[in-house]
Amino acid sequence: MVVRVHAPLPGASLSFFVRRLRFAVPQWHEDLKSALQRAQQRLSQTRVDGVDWYWPAEEDAARSVPQDTVRLLAPFDPLVRDRTRFELLWGWVYPFEAYTPAPKRKLGYYAMPLLWRDRVIGWGNLSMKNGELKSEFGYLEAHPPHDRAFKRELEAELDRMRAFLGLGS
Repeated sequence: MVVRVHAPLPGASLSFFVRRLRFAVPQWHEDLKSALQRAQQRLSQTRVDGVDWYWPAEEDAARSVPQDTVRLLAPFDPLVRDRTRFELLWGWVYPFEAYTPAPKRKLGYYAMPLLWRDRVIGWGNLSMKNGELKSEFGYLEAHPPHDRAFKRELEAELDRMRAFLGLGS
């Protein structure tokens, strides 16, 4: 189940999740090593840059086609929660700075990674001011994508956030 939610999952993360089972089902403690080995045998896998990656055997990784979609990802979203995996997938370190003193923050209080198609290209900070949703974005490159679809989809994501907050469009 964990691999379905978090796939693709690097080997170190798969091992971490299996080891955590010792807290949920302590009677399995002696069986966790063999459980990890069975999982590794059942799952589809490949090695990329020295890292073993796992995903459910029935998934066809080659069939995944990026959509023109923008998503703001919460810091504990399955795509973001495993910071090691996040860094391996997108090549940058995402710090959760809500507990960092304001002068030391680099991205913002509750910066959310910004997913465009199949890449995390930056982050967004959302806040409310005078009953309106305010947004600020930062990008790994100096500027946002110049693609019209990106602008349209970013506005659609902000509209979804307004609807979630009960603000309308």
